[in-house]
Amino acid sequence: MQPPAREALAQTRQSAVHLELRDAYTLDDPGYIAWQHGARLDRDERAAWWNGWHDAVRDAVDRGVTVRRARVVSEPISDYVAYEYDITFTNVAAGEAVRWLPRRRATGLALPSTDFWVFDGERVLLHHFTGHGELDENGREYTADPGLVKLCVDAFDAVWERATPHENYRPR
Repeated sequence: MQPPAREALAQTRQSAVHLELRDAYTLDDPGYIAWQHGARLDRDERAAWWNGWHDAVRDAVDRGVTVRRARVVSEPISDYVAYEYDITFTNVAAGEAVRWLPRRRATGLALPSTDFWVFDGERVLLHHFTGHGELDENGREYTADPGLVKLCVDAFDAVWERATPHENYRPR
């Protein structure tokens, strides 16, 4: 399998953007299961939730990289998206800017069929998932194809423009 986004982020010089399009991922994730049973992360107990991804984002931001994440979600939101919403403060604490776009407001946008990252506007990492929300066995695909890079950059920018910043978004 290709390397994860964390490795590409470590080489990024200016910008990294991530578009998420699914209403559920990895339903057997222990964090999600614990959340379903009432466990919540304590914002003040950073050691309990800070992990390698947060370090990678913080390192990139400290180098001057802008890291943005946009999520296109169905409303009312799924339980999994409610979980993501609840823990998004961890992404923000690491330095990501996060926005949410209700799927209904995405009507008319030309969006790729899969989640992706774009690094420095030059390289795309596509994430291919199974129908159950698991990353496929060969689920990471990097490309520098100019047409695909442009499609992803344009799609992200269109979503970002319509989306609501995390601190203002109130899910239905």
